[in-house]
Amino acid sequence: MYKLKIIDNFSSAHQLNGYQGKCEALHGHNWKVEVEAGGEELDSIGLLMDFKDLKQLVRTVTEKLDHRLLNEVLKEINPTSELIAKYIYSELKNRFPSQVSLVSVTVWESENSCAVYSEQVQ
Repeated sequence: MYKLKIIDNFSSAHQLNGYQGKCEALHGHNWKVEVEAGGEELDSIGLLMDFKDLKQLVRTVTEKLDHRLLNEVLKEINPTSELIAKYIYSELKNRFPSQVSLVSVTVWESENSCAVYSEQVQ
């Protein structure tokens, strides 16, 4: 299997409902999002998918989160890193060309902490 990975960034604020500690208060992050795509077949010039197209696809989702209060944008969920990763995955998974599948979405809330969501066994 061939795999591609791109990284995107956005900045936003959130507060964790029901959390007992500092993260219950409104605070912000400069989020990093890694999206990995995979597939078995390359096109006629040897590409699984153009990096530019993958970046644009991811940006259509992350731009809705940029400079926003995630609790207002993602009203249905508590905006934890885990659920943000799942949200981005869900928004992306049906937008790929037929020969490419979404492998995973990783959301970094800091340099040392991330959450990964995937529907595939890895």
